Amino acid sequence: MTELNVNDRQLRADVDGDTPLLWVLREELQLTGTKYGCGVAQCGACTVHLDGAALRSCVMPASAVPATAKIVTIEGLGQTRLKVVQEAWAELDVAQCGYCQPGMIMAAAALIAQTPDPSDEDIRTGITNICRCGTYPRVLAATKLAAQRLRGAGAQR
Repeated sequence: MTELNVNDRQLRADVDGDTPLLWVLREELQLTGTKYGCGVAQCGACTVHLDGAALRSCVMPASAVPATAKIVTIEGLGQTRLKVVQEAWAELDVAQCGYCQPGMIMAAAALIAQTPDPSDEDIRTGITNICRCGTYPRVLAATKLAAQRLRGAGAQR
């Protein structure tokens, strides 16, 4: 039995310890927003947050995730202040086919949380997810827009 804190809920899954976190999320917990792409942590479609850091869940055994760790999936991101990233993505029509976009959004949100005013270079080196449709210019613009909005929201507090 694996216990995980996912999207602020304590959940249990009866899986082998070497089952990748991706499959626990998708198959056992029915959180299908996290996508399978390559299975070797190269494409980023499976990106989730583990204690705020972007993590490629396809290669992380569920047993390696501490029970105290907080996992956030694309479904849970909308419940956080980083939902502004999803809003910027929609506003700028970033997605074309959309398959890679949940992972891309999760990578962008983690980058903005670590680097509140990312440069173009920060974005290019910090978001290494692969997009077959080539929406990289819109990813760059949406990441900058979301970061700008988050900085503005922080200044209003």
